Amino acid sequence: MTVHASAKPLTDDDTCELPLLFGRVLDGRGGARVVDWKEAQRWSPGVEGEVLWIHLLRTHPGVQEWLETHCAIPEPTAELLTSDASRPRAFREGQTLVATLRGINFNPGAAPEDMLSLQLWSDGHRVVTLRRAPLQTPRLVADDLDGGDGPEDAGALITALTEHLIDRMSHAIVDMNAVIDDLEDETTENAPEETLDKIVTIRRNCLALKRHMSPQHEALMAISTGAPGWFEEHDRREIAESIARLRRYLDDLDISKESAVVLQDDIRARAAANSQRTQYVLAVVAGVFLPLTFITGLLGINVGDIPLSQQGSHGFWIIAGLCAAILGVEIILLRRLKWF
Repeated sequence: MTVHASAKPLTDDDTCELPLLFGRVLDGRGGARVVDWKEAQRWSPGVEGEVLWIHLLRTHPGVQEWLETHCAIPEPTAELLTSDASRPRAFREGQTLVATLRGINFNPGAAPEDMLSLQLWSDGHRVVTLRRAPLQTPRLVADDLDGGDGPEDAGALITALTEHLIDRMSHAIVDMNAVIDDLEDETTENAPEETLDKIVTIRRNCLALKRHMSPQHEALMAISTGAPGWFEEHDRREIAESIARLRRYLDDLDISKESAVVLQDDIRARAAANSQRTQYVLAVVAGVFLPLTFITGLLGINVGDIPLSQQGSHGFWIIAGLCAAILGVEIILLRRLKWF
């Protein structure tokens, strides 16, 4: 494969004056050439094997109208492609495929559960993808095309986008599992409150990813079974493989969540055991000194006829010896009762 000299560094600037973030015309051999907004609007299927792919900023003014005018997309579908409705779904509309997919948000400062949506429309000759916030998946696929090792047609382009979305989901799951493993090794070093806070965050991330990824599984099933005829058999096999991987990742999420629950229960059980041990020691100490406290309190009251008050220093030593004897009897009794 050869690198096309016309390929330019990708830009994904939300401040651009045009809705086009980047455009490529696939040559049918794994490569592509760059097209600008003007050429993209004039493009029509000509050379056999060529496919136009344009990646648009859906929040740009006039995008919905352009989709309706230049791509002959029905108004409800164009509205869906440019709306904030991000629940994954896919359906066939005549000979076109419409889909909304989600990907992990790897933008700086974002949490894994902050999913990003990618809207997609294709008639087999043209592929239009739309996004709101920067998403790395389209840029990765465009890099493959610029390197001459990308998808060859519209179906392969859609499967490539899907594979990259799912691959990046796996990175988030692997990272969470690594954090859980580290926490298991550090439970005796970190403060329980700090560790429990991290576990709660992991559980929240697992639940959020599961909530977002489960509908994606249904969307991919809809693509696999209901895509138009230009979505070839090998593309359906690729989507089926992506569905299987997504199922494994959903299972991994369940395992991660259960591991976090087990670790959380273990930490709480250790904290409860430490608390009970401390309370037990305090109860034993209090039980040992209760009789001694009673005797010293009784003999310390300021009334007449206190026993041994007339014995001088001998009275003190007699009381001290009596307390020592009581303490010894208590210790022997507690040992026989196996309290300590």
